[in-house]
Amino acid sequence: MNPKVPNILNSFLKAPVLKINSEQYPFSNFDFLEEKISDSEFSFPTNLVLGMQAEACFEAVLRMSKKYELLLANLQIHASNTINNQKETLGELDYIVKNLVAKEVSHIELACKFYLYDENNGTTEEEKWIGPNRKDTLYDKLEKVKLKQFPLLHNPETIQRLEDLNVEFPTSQKLCIKAFLFLPKEISSDSFPKNYTSCLVGHWIKHQDFKKEDKTAKYAIPTKKEWLLPIETIEEWHTFSEIEKLINEQIQNKKSPLIYKKTPHTLERFFVVWW
Repeated sequence: MNPKVPNILNSFLKAPVLKINSEQYPFSNFDFLEEKISDSEFSFPTNLVLGMQAEACFEAVLRMSKKYELLLANLQIHASNTINNQKETLGELDYIVKNLVAKEVSHIELACKFYLYDENNGTTEEEKWIGPNRKDTLYDKLEKVKLKQFPLLHNPETIQRLEDLNVEFPTSQKLCIKAFLFLPKEISSDSFPKNYTSCLVGHWIKHQDFKKEDKTAKYAIPTKKEWLLPIETIEEWHTFSEIEKLINEQIQNKKSPLIYKKTPHTLERFFVVWW
C-alpha cells in the first residue's frame, strides 16, 4: 500500500514534539508552526527503519516549506588520524536550516522516539521514560545531544567543513523530539508536567493483563516500520484470539509489540510489554 502523502506528512507534522528546557538541559526546541503540506511526489519510505522514515518526512516538509530553507542534511564530520593517516568520523550534524522569515540559521538535531514510563527505572524523570524493550531512555538521548551532538558544531573540523561548503555558520542550536509517550494504564497523567502530557498517545500493560481486554474488539499489530503511519492506513485487523497468539510470539522473543484496538466507537493504541 502506498499511503496518500498529505495524510502521512501532515500526520508527521501533527505528531507531538517533546519540549525540553530545564536547568540540566537548557535546549531550544524546534517545531513546525502552522506549516501546511500540500500533495506532492514524496513517497513514504516503508522499507526504511523508523528513525530514517522520520528523517525523510522531516526533510520533505523542509523542502516544501515556504518558511524554511534546508541548507544541509546529515553532514558527516571527519578528522584525520595522524597516527595511521586514516579518517576518523567525529559525528554527524542532522540539519542546517535557515528560517527565511527570521533570517536565522540553526543547527537542528531530530529524534523520533516511542517511550514508556516506568516509575521504578532510575532516579531522574528522564531515566523513567524508556524504550519499549528497555534498550534506551530519554536520559540517554538528552545526554548524547548535550555532550556530543551539540558540541560537534563548534569542533574546528566542523567549522572548516562549513566554510569549505560555503554554508553560513548557525547562530542557534535546536532539538526536535517527535515523541510518542505511553503511561502505565493505572497511572493518571495529572501529576505530569505539560510538556510530557502533550505527548501522551496511549498506555502500556503487562503481558498477563492482556487477557482482560475486550474480546469483541478488533486488533492490529503494526510492524515498527508502520508505527509512523496513521492508524487508518493499517489494513490487517485480527480477532482477540488471533492477536493473542501474535502477541505471545513477540513476548517470547522479548519484544514489546504496539497494539491498535478498534471498537465501533473507539480507537486506541497501547504496548504490551514482556518485562
